[in-house]
This record gives sequence, structure tokens and C-alpha cells, in this order.
Amino acid sequence: MTRTTDATPGPVERMLAADEASRGLGIELLEHGEGTAVLRMTVTAAMVNGHRIAHGGYLFLLADSAFACACNSHGPVTVAAGADIDFVAPAYEGDVLVATARERTRFGRSGIYDVSVVRGDTVVAEFRGRSRSIRSTEREESP
Repeated sequence: MTRTTDATPGPVERMLAADEASRGLGIELLEHGEGTAVLRMTVTAAMVNGHRIAHGGYLFLLADSAFACACNSHGPVTVAAGADIDFVAPAYEGDVLVATARERTRFGRSGIYDVSVVRGDTVVAEFRGRSRSIRSTEREESP
């Protein structure tokens, strides 16, 4: 895996630097490599729901960000074609969560990636993302 301290930013660092949603939540890129990424996020008071547990949307966002880093590690601009998440255990305010993404397979312009979100040794969520490389980074306008 590559540490994020490399002198020249690659596609993962450039993408994450432009990702205001992840940056605004304090998500950190710990390491990455070909088809892999490890990110960390601390659950804040603003991220808990009425049951005082981490809102599933934030867990999904962390896993989705790790997925995005892993599938964009190859260079072409790649986006999510779909994703599913299973919530396995609750997370609480103050918990430090680590999302580890790994490529399962790539075929043509598509790929499948698995992401485990953990708190220490406890699995909090399992995510599976399906990616698609796109030809352009330009925003497509509706006709």
C-alpha cells in the first residue's frame, strides 16, 4: 500500500482533495494502493440519530468514500453504479471507524469492491460497491 505522504499527488489524492463532503466530515485517507484504500472517520455528535447511534447515512458515506478511493486508484475517472450496505453493529459518538476497501474484480469498464467498516476489532458495516469508469469528467447537462 502507498502512504498518503507521496510528494506528487495521484488520482486518489486529487479526487479526495476535491471531495468537500468527505473532507467536511473529517474523513482521512490513511493508505491506498492498486484497488485498495483505508480511510478513517470519528463519529461526532452531529452524526448520531435519535437512538444516539451513528446514522446509517454517515456509515454509508464513509464506506462509499473508501470505495471511491479504491476504484479510482487505477486512473480513469470511476463512479458508483450501485452499492449495498449491511449494518452489523451500532457505532456511537466518539467511535473511530476505519473503512478498508478492496477490489474483488474488474471487467471492462466495471468493477466490484468490498468495504468493511470497523471499530477496533468489531465489524460495524459491510458494503459492496459496483463501479463504472466514465469517459469524461465533464458534467453532463440534461437536454
